[in-house]
Parts: sequence; C-alpha cells; structure tokens
Amino acid sequence: MTSMSNVTGSAGTETAGTGVAGTAGAAPGAAAAGAAGSGEIDPAVGETGVEGSPAAPAPAAAGASASRTGPNSALDAGARDQRAAAAPLRMMAVHAHPDDESSKGAATLAKYSDEGIGVMVVSCTGGERGDVLNPKFAAAVESGAVDMPALRQREMADAASILGISHVWLGFHDSGYHEGEPDTWQLPPDSFGALDPDVEIEALVRVVRRFRPQVMTTYDENGGYPHPDHIRCHVISMAAFDAAADPARYPDAGEPWQVSKIYYNGGFSRTRLTAINEAVKSATGTGPFDEWIARIEESGRPDRSDRITTRVPVGEYLERRDAALRAHATQIDPDAHWFAVPREIEAKVWGTDDYELAESRIPVQLPEDDLFAGLRPSASVGAGSADAGSRSERESA
Repeated sequence: MTSMSNVTGSAGTETAGTGVAGTAGAAPGAAAAGAAGSGEIDPAVGETGVEGSPAAPAPAAAGASASRTGPNSALDAGARDQRAAAAPLRMMAVHAHPDDESSKGAATLAKYSDEGIGVMVVSCTGGERGDVLNPKFAAAVESGAVDMPALRQREMADAASILGISHVWLGFHDSGYHEGEPDTWQLPPDSFGALDPDVEIEALVRVVRRFRPQVMTTYDENGGYPHPDHIRCHVISMAAFDAAADPARYPDAGEPWQVSKIYYNGGFSRTRLTAINEAVKSATGTGPFDEWIARIEESGRPDRSDRITTRVPVGEYLERRDAALRAHATQIDPDAHWFAVPREIEAKVWGTDDYELAESRIPVQLPEDDLFAGLRPSASVGAGSADAGSRSERESA
C-alpha cells in the first residue's frame, strides 16, 4: 500500500460540469467544442455541448422513489454547478469516460451531494470509441441512425442529474480499448492516450484551480484495469494533484490550490465480488458473478483488497447508483448480471464504496469511513492554501 508521512494506523479488515457556472468544457466533437481541454462551452448549447441530441433515458421524474433521486436531482445543470462551487467542502472525481462515474463510486457521489458537499465529475473523454453493450442500441448505431458521441453526452447529463452533481468535459477523444500489452497498442493519434500528457495535465489543473476541491478520486497506477484512457487518467490526475498547488507550474491556469487528499477507486475487487456472489447464491441458488470472477482469476490480475484504506457506507444509495448506470443506456445491458443482485443483500454483505488513500497532505488516521475525514469543520486542518499541510511521500506498492 502507498506509504504516507501523515498517515497512522492500518487498513481495516475485509468484513464489515467544473462547479463554476459557465465554465464547463465541451465534449469532444460537440457543436460547442473548441480546442481539446480548453474548458469552454457555448452557453446557448448547454451542459451536453449538443443541440438536438438524441433522446436518452430521462432522470427519474418527480415523485419517483426517493432512493432513485436526491434533493439536487431536480436542479438544472447550471444550478448544480453553482451549488457545488459554493459548498464549503468539495470533491472532484476524475474519470476516463462517461459511465465510469456511475460504475465506480457513484453511490459515494450521491451520498455526499445529498449531504451538501459540492461534487463534480470530470470526464476526460467523450467515450466516442466505446462499444455499444446494450443490444437494443446496437443495430441503430451500426446503421448510423444514432449519433453516438451526442447520445453519450446526453446519457452523461442524465446520470449527473440523477446523482445531483456538477459535471465537466475535459475535452479529449477516447482512445478505444486495446488488447495485449501496452507497448503493442496502436492508439489513434488524436486520442487521449496518445497526446502529450502535459497538455492534458494543464487542462485538469485549470479545472482543479477553478473548483478548488479538498478531495480528489481517480484510478490506480494500472487504471483499475488496463485501458489506455484509464491509465492516462491516473497519470494526469496525480500530476494535477501536485501541480495545482505550485504557482510556478501552469501560471496561466488560475490561482494555485492545494488539494488535501487523493484516493484511488477501490472498485469491485475479487474479494468483494466473491462475498456478494456467495451471499446471493446462498439466497437464490444462482451466482450472478460466477463468470466475472472466473475471468478475473484467469487474467491473473491481483486482488487489491489489502490496499483498501477507506470504506464509505453507501447501502441506502445503491438504487441511485443503479439508476445512474442505467442512464448510460448504450453502455449497460439492462438484463446484465449486474442487476440480478438483490440490493438488500449487497447492502448487508458489502454496503460500502471502497478506496485507497494514495496521498494526503493532512494527518489522517486509518482506516477511514469518510473521504473527508480530517476535513470536516470540527477538524483542525490546513486545507486550501498552496502552502498548507505537508506533502506525503509516494512510493509504489
């Protein structure tokens, strides 16, 4: 696990648009998009950057189950941006593609937004080269009847509404998924994973300095899984975490801001999947994750459960997570095994979103149950100024 000079204790056991209105970046290929990473959007076009984009599943209507919507779900994108920017505590979740925010930590985003914390998701790419995983959309996309980039932008807008969060497009193009070892990948030259990372780091630093989060989340050094955009997302997130506080770096990207903590998404580890799978199998006779677990075991990917430092209780937000994921209708089969898990079983067996604290510039005590541990108003912390706190040491696990 990453060592941190300000961290004491040990990890627990296995059981248990920017937030500034009018500054959101346009998605790649959108009508309002300018230079990649410019962070500018035509206000007349709106948060999705698309005029007349195809319809996607709409957010849950007023009067729907409270577990599927939150107090901020009825706000439009501009109002959510303003609310997030004005909140005294703020977090930024940096993701590679639209839909990643709904499959990795979405319940945490909904929970914190409901609590009054300013929550912003940054999508580094528009997901233009993603596969269509919902059979209901496959024929239409293949025939050209659906504008895939525009549809994915609309899906992201709907998911952001369901979660009650602010959203920003960083403005880069999807690299697509590539099999084999990274040194064999032939990435499109205009793609996120192929560009000079310094351009991408500056774009993210600009958003960090505008929104001024105390907490960031991103992927681990392997991207969570070996996708070029996920790996590049890790690279620029960690670099921006450092650079945003340094007035000598990217001096034209805004006033320096020191982020206090940055976490890696824990995701669905083999240990977590197995625990949920066995509980469902015991109750129903069927293990919905049998094939998924088998693929993980065959891949030889390490189980990162022992690196988890922070478990955020989110049992009552699982339905909202699912609603946000379903909003990305091209990316999820509604009949997939994912939705075969009774949420009351999941909440009882593993009702947390899990994270690894990668760096902290404030003293912390591990394990944690809150990404804002040490940052709440009752805590004495030095968050915000560029010289606050002390820099942690980072080393490979």
